[in-house]
Amino acid sequence: MADIAPCMVQSRSLKTIDNIVHHHEVDVEKSIFITGAASGIGKETALLFARKGWFVGAVDVSEAALKQLGEQIGGGNVLLKVADVTRPESLRQAAAAVGQRTGGRLDILFNNAGTLAMGHHQTIALEKQRGIVEVNLLGVLNGIAVCLDLLKGTAGARIINMSSASALYGTPELAVYSATKAAVKALTEALNIEFEPLGIHVCDIMAPFVRTPMIVQAAVAATSVKRLGIHLRPQEVAHVVWQAAHGKKLHWEVGFMMRLLRWAVMLFPFAQRPMVKMLGFSSAAGKGGAH
Repeated sequence: MADIAPCMVQSRSLKTIDNIVHHHEVDVEKSIFITGAASGIGKETALLFARKGWFVGAVDVSEAALKQLGEQIGGGNVLLKVADVTRPESLRQAAAAVGQRTGGRLDILFNNAGTLAMGHHQTIALEKQRGIVEVNLLGVLNGIAVCLDLLKGTAGARIINMSSASALYGTPELAVYSATKAAVKALTEALNIEFEPLGIHVCDIMAPFVRTPMIVQAAVAATSVKRLGIHLRPQEVAHVVWQAAHGKKLHWEVGFMMRLLRWAVMLFPFAQRPMVKMLGFSSAAGKGGAH
C-alpha cells in the first residue's frame, strides 16, 4: 500500500512512494472515503467532492491512475492510497491514514470498487468468478468493517454502496456480477435498519450500464449491453452520489432507464423472466467451457 503525494508527477517505485506523505494541513469540514477511486464513477465522484471542498480519501489498486487523479485534484484536500479492497489489512491502513488526516472523522464511505466479466457463465473461469465476488461483495464488507469506527464518531455519517440495475433480477451473461449486486442491495437494506441506532444512514446507488472502462473496454459485451446500450456517463452517477450524501433515500436510481426497469419489475412481476431473457440473453454463443 502506498501514500501518494498529489503534487508528485515523476515516476517512482511503489516502495519509494510508500514513504512519501503529503503534509499539507487541511481544515477538514467534510470527508469521503472512496474505493475504486482512480477511474470511472469513483474518479468522477472524487473530483466532484473535491471541487465542493470535501476532503477525499481515494483508494485504488492502480498507482499510476491514482497519480493522475491527484494531479487533477491538486491542493491538499486529498489523500491517495494504493490498497486492495479484498485485503482487509491493506484497506484498514488506508482508512487509518484518512482518519489521522481528518481527526478521526468520516462523513461518507463510498463502496464503489467493482469488477465484472461478461459472457455465458460456463465460459468464465471459476477463478475470475470468485474474484468478482471478492471485490464486489467482500470488498464492501471490508470497507464497512475498517471504516465503521470513524463513521460512528461522525454525526450524520453515511455508507453509500454501489449497486446496479442488475440487482433487480438475475442478469444472464452477467450472472455472478448480478448476484453480487443483488447481495449488496440486500446488505444495504439490512444495514439501513441495523445502523440507524448508530446514527449511520446506509443507502445504495442503482444504475444501468455506465460508460466506464470496465464496460467499454471489456473483451466480451453481454447481450444486454448490446440491446440496451450504454447511455450514462460517470459524471451523472457522481452527481447522484452527491445527492445521496445529503438525502435520506434508501435506493438512489440513476437515469430514466433505471426507473423504467424498476417500475416494470414492480408492475409486471409475471413478466420479469421473459423480459430479462429478451433483453439480456443470446443462445448463439457460450456453449463451450471456461478457458
